[in-house]
Amino acid sequence: MHIKRIYEPKQDKDGIRILVDRLWPRGLSKQDAAVDLWLKEVAPSPALRRWFGHDPARWTEFQRRYQGELEMNASAVEELEHQIGKSDATLLYAAKDLQHNHAIVLQRFLGRS
Repeated sequence: MHIKRIYEPKQDKDGIRILVDRLWPRGLSKQDAAVDLWLKEVAPSPALRRWFGHDPARWTEFQRRYQGELEMNASAVEELEHQIGKSDATLLYAAKDLQHNHAIVLQRFLGRS
């Protein structure tokens, strides 16, 4: 499984392209995004997203809190795993920070880095 910014061009190796953000990315049409599936439910809660604010100083605590949310949201995680199956998949996110974003946490949580 891969992760990448939704603003990067689609590639053949992407496999199924799954948007894992709660909000649609700014300035991007649905056609240009080439998203196969949008699973808002696996994204961090609005409260957690606002608290984190992409502040690297909060990264460690964000990871802990988001993993807790994922554990409490088993049905959404199971749906994501079902959609991925054994095929190639790419989790798409809009955050500008490539080292501190929820897609990294989600990929690790699924054990598919």
